[in-house]
Amino acid sequence: MNRDASARSPAPQSDLEHAPRRGFLRAVGAAVLLQGLPARAEAMPIRIGLTPVFLDDQMRFVGQWRQWLERKLGRAVVFVQRGSYREIVDLVRAHKLDFAWVCGYPFVRYQNEMTLVAVPLWRGQPTYQSYIIVPADDTRSTALSELRGKVFAYSDPDSNSGYLYPRYVLTTQGEAPDNFFARSFFTWAHRKVVEAVGVALADGGAVDGYVWETLAESHPDLTRATRIIDRSPPLGYPPFVARADIPADELNRFRTVLLEMADDPGGLELLRRLRLDGFTAGAPALYDEIAQMAAHVSHP
Repeated sequence: MNRDASARSPAPQSDLEHAPRRGFLRAVGAAVLLQGLPARAEAMPIRIGLTPVFLDDQMRFVGQWRQWLERKLGRAVVFVQRGSYREIVDLVRAHKLDFAWVCGYPFVRYQNEMTLVAVPLWRGQPTYQSYIIVPADDTRSTALSELRGKVFAYSDPDSNSGYLYPRYVLTTQGEAPDNFFARSFFTWAHRKVVEAVGVALADGGAVDGYVWETLAESHPDLTRATRIIDRSPPLGYPPFVARADIPADELNRFRTVLLEMADDPGGLELLRRLRLDGFTAGAPALYDEIAQMAAHVSHP
């Protein structure tokens, strides 16, 4: 009996020897798990929507802007880029983006599904203009009304300057925009409108005046191939918006970072590359004229 007992004794002794180690590992694993849960919650990135930037070093610029925002916000930032305003706006409306830089036209259409965060300042003002352009060698055209039966380039169907404004002008003149031109097409980028008109792929086009003026500084060869024949009145600059259910603290923090961007050396350099002066809080009333144009085009 004693031999049997002594023969069986090593097994329980081994269990006892390993029990503290297993308990320690379980404790460590639980601690790591518990620590990891809040860490993951805090690390949820802020998702910001952008349409294509026209800068030559677009990828590098967006990367540097992301790093700057992460330092200021203390949160990871992910820029989500799409090829059209509609794609970005739909993501905001679906609450799949926290913030986005959109055009004033979709903003006035979906104001109840997004919140105004801040408005860029260009040349000291929260406004810009739509330009109607023609090829430089077209020395005769002086107004949009003279492009009847021509080929026309729009930038994006959700663009104020690149779509809504020219259609508004034609509607106020009693014209049917869909039948006025022999053909029209979308380039899906303001820079490409300038390029299309410059090489006479289109006889005219509608472009964001800020983009045209910026290209005139960085790529004068592109804008020299075009000529401006009409400018819209000053209109609300494309704003930064937030999804409708964004927590107030996140909204206020992001707004503050944008409003103070010009006060930070790194932020000021990013603004310089965008040819912007800074941001202002703005107000929805800034976009009233765009809303009136949209209503007129929908119900002429």
